[in-house]
Amino acid sequence: MSKIILSTFLICIFVTPQSVLATGKNVNIYSARKEALILPLLKRFKNSTGINFRLVTGKADGLLKRLEIEGNLSPADVFITVDAGRLQRAKKAGVLQKINNPFLKKRIPASLRDKENYWFGLSQRARTIIYNKEALDATKLSTYEDLANPAWSGQLCIRSSDSIYNQSLVASMIEVNGIKETESWARGLVQNFARPPTGGDTDLLKATAAGQCNIALANTYYLGRLINSKISSERKAAQNLSVFWPNQGKGDRGVHVNVSGAGVTKYARNINEAISLLEFLVTDESQEWYAEVNNEYPVVEGAKVSKTLESFGNFKADSINLTILGVNNPEAVKLMDRAGWR
Repeated sequence: MSKIILSTFLICIFVTPQSVLATGKNVNIYSARKEALILPLLKRFKNSTGINFRLVTGKADGLLKRLEIEGNLSPADVFITVDAGRLQRAKKAGVLQKINNPFLKKRIPASLRDKENYWFGLSQRARTIIYNKEALDATKLSTYEDLANPAWSGQLCIRSSDSIYNQSLVASMIEVNGIKETESWARGLVQNFARPPTGGDTDLLKATAAGQCNIALANTYYLGRLINSKISSERKAAQNLSVFWPNQGKGDRGVHVNVSGAGVTKYARNINEAISLLEFLVTDESQEWYAEVNNEYPVVEGAKVSKTLESFGNFKADSINLTILGVNNPEAVKLMDRAGWR
C-alpha cells in the first residue's frame, strides 16, 4: 500500500460525519495517554469552549510512526504522549510545529517545555525512591548516586533499560555527572539488582512490599494508584511502602521529574482550536483534575494537589530543562547497554 493510499485510508477511518457538528470548530487528537486519563478533560473542554473533538488513542511509538507515515495528509492537530524523551523524538521526527503562545509560556515553567516551544508539559511525574518501610531505615538513603553503593547489594528492584522512564533518568544524570561517571554508576546499580529487571512500576512496588527487594525506583503516581485501589491486596501492599526524596541536600539538583505533554502537529488544520486545547489543559481546573485522578503533579505553580500527593511530602525538583532528556537519550541507551542493564 503506498504512502498516499495508506494515509488517505487512515483519514477515512478517523474523520466521520459526527465530527462535523454545529459550531464548525473541531480539534483532532492522537493520544498515547489512555482514554480514561484524557477523555473526561476533553469533554470538559468541549463544554467550556464549544469546540468538538475527535480522539484516537494508542501506543506512543505507534502513534508517532502513524504521524510520520501520514505526513501532510494527517488529520491530527494535537499529539499527546508521555515522557520528555518521546516528545523530543516527535520534535526530531518533524511532526510538530513551533507554538509561540504567551499563555502557555506563562503557565508552564521553562524547564517543563521544549526550549524552542515545539512541545509543552501538561502534568509532572517524579521518579524517585520508594522503599519498604518495614525492612529499611530511611535515614540510610540519600541520593540516586548512592544506590550504586555495594551496601545496597541485592536490594534494588527496577525496570529494564527499555523503559523510557529509566532512559530519561540516565539521560538527566549524564547531563549532570557526565558519561564516564554515569556509566560507572550504572554498572554499580546493576550489581545491586535484587532480580533481573522485569515488569512495570506497579510490579516493582508489589515486589518491594512483599520483601523481594527493599528499594524500587518508580514514578510516584503508581504508588498513588495502589493507595487508592479498589483491590484490598493492593491497598495492603501500599501500607508497607513509603516515598523517599533523593538529592535534597543544599546545592544538590533535586528529584528527577518528567512530564506528560503535547504539541501541535506540523500539518494541523485546526491550529487555533489545538492551541485552545493546550491552554485548557493547563488551567487550574485541568491541573487539579490530573492531580486528583492520576496523582500526577501539576506543571502550573500553585495548582492544588490530591491528599495522596500531599501525604508524600514536599520535595525539591531538578530544574534541568527536559529537552535535554531527548537529546541525551541515544547516549543513555548505549551507556545502559554497556553497563549490562538489560
